[in-house]
Amino acid sequence: MAKTRTHLSKLDPVWTQIVSEARQAVDAEPLLGGMVHACILHHETLEAALAYRIAQKMASAEMSEQLIREIADAAYAADPSLAESARADISAVYERDPACHRYIQPLLYFKGFQAIQAHRVANWLWREGRRDLAYFFQMRMSEQFSVDIHPACRIGKGLFLDHAHSLVFGETAVIGDNVSILHDVTLGGTGKEDEDRHPKIGDGVLIGAGAKVLGNIKIGCCSRIAAGSVVLANVPPATTVAGVPAKVVGEAGCSQPSVSMNQLIGARDK
Repeated sequence: MAKTRTHLSKLDPVWTQIVSEARQAVDAEPLLGGMVHACILHHETLEAALAYRIAQKMASAEMSEQLIREIADAAYAADPSLAESARADISAVYERDPACHRYIQPLLYFKGFQAIQAHRVANWLWREGRRDLAYFFQMRMSEQFSVDIHPACRIGKGLFLDHAHSLVFGETAVIGDNVSILHDVTLGGTGKEDEDRHPKIGDGVLIGAGAKVLGNIKIGCCSRIAAGSVVLANVPPATTVAGVPAKVVGEAGCSQPSVSMNQLIGARDK
């Protein structure tokens, strides 16, 4: 059954919608009231809720929830773009994932969204020169989410990680805006070189499950990489590549593959 799209209000529309849905969730399932209140309704802003959720997921015997929450709070206060990107990420999940029916779902339940927000804090730490703490975040992300992203990896807004299992993104990888990536994807290198050695993913790209994109290559904007492909060379914009090694097999079939999520070779959106 098709889901009815929610119209967002002004000011902070994403947070306003999350709070509204949280109240509805508590009414519908009182047993989740404690969690929903702790994660959402006890907070005044999305930034505070994100810091709390990241701390819950990343804490361990080695570093307390309180310390991680303070680190995340400091990151959001210092760099407003982190929370702006989080809002775009939530909207991307809602718009592209047919299993996502409410804006609260990524924040509460989806490890792909949670992992990306933890990475954004780790990347802030890396840029601030706090490298060991950034590595700690990377380690905990890998342990908790099965998502291994080097803290130096640069990621744009509106990233959707579908299922988010067994993902590896290398140190010099760059991911543009509005990209969708399925599970078991590697953005890796091809040797032991110590400089720029990882892929550059353009805006609007869709990367299918199990794809391996290797080396300092460019994946053109609004292109598609078919599931299971091994990409070793540059990919032109607005094309579809498939195979081992991957070759161009046609056009992308639509203007925004990452939004349509259409993965059939030869398919064209109307």
